[in-house]
Amino acid sequence: MVLGFMKKRPDARVVSALYQALVTQARQPVLYAQWGVPDTVSGRFDMISLHAALLFRRLRGDGETGLALSQAIFDLFFKDMDRSLREMGVGDLAVPKKIQKMGSVFYGLLAAINEAMDKKDEAALSEILRRNLFDGAEVSGLGQICAYVWRQDAAIAALAYADIADGKLALENA
Repeated sequence: MVLGFMKKRPDARVVSALYQALVTQARQPVLYAQWGVPDTVSGRFDMISLHAALLFRRLRGDGETGLALSQAIFDLFFKDMDRSLREMGVGDLAVPKKIQKMGSVFYGLLAAINEAMDKKDEAALSEILRRNLFDGAEVSGLGQICAYVWRQDAAIAALAYADIADGKLALENA
């Protein structure tokens, strides 16, 4: 039996490589310039959250090692958000509140996406993306983003855990 304190933590280099792959994917100009995602701090956070949620969907099937890797990526993601907020001049007392709110937004998105995608409910996914990425507004790029999310989910689902655990995250361009 392995005791909790003896569990192997994911390699920091792997976690960093996976997080950087998510950030790179979330920064594709087409998402903002052509598909209408707001090119704002909030819009970029939403896109990183969306890509992380898709990876976490894949990792949830890999037991404790997948959950540990998801948690390590989440921790790095929010450490990066904390750093970013401070660099933007958000006061020390306000940062924890903003991070807590961002965490709630992320977990809400993750749960909603999992539910819609597990049910293969395209209408529900579309509504989730409209609400989370576009503050409920109607935008012309919503259909393209929905199709992109389905493609990314399939691409990530096809990845072997061993590759992911090596820090390899092959994602499709938008």
